[in-house]
Amino acid sequence: MKSKSKKDQGKDRSHIEIRRDWCKGCGICVAFCPKKVLALDENEKAIIERPDECDQCGLCELRCPDIAIEITTL
Repeated sequence: MKSKSKKDQGKDRSHIEIRRDWCKGCGICVAFCPKKVLALDENEKAIIERPDECDQCGLCELRCPDIAIEITTL
């Protein structure tokens, strides 16, 4: 079994899914993300810019008015 580094201790891997066809590009998820994981692309749709920085706080998923974001723990 591989041991976790201090940085990774207590941090599970997660997967962020953005349903781009549901996203209206309001930017609420970007504004609420404390780790700045998300950004808006050239089409004003949410993208995952820094997935390794996600701490699974769930604010993006909670605040998205279009239910376009889902976080699952792997």
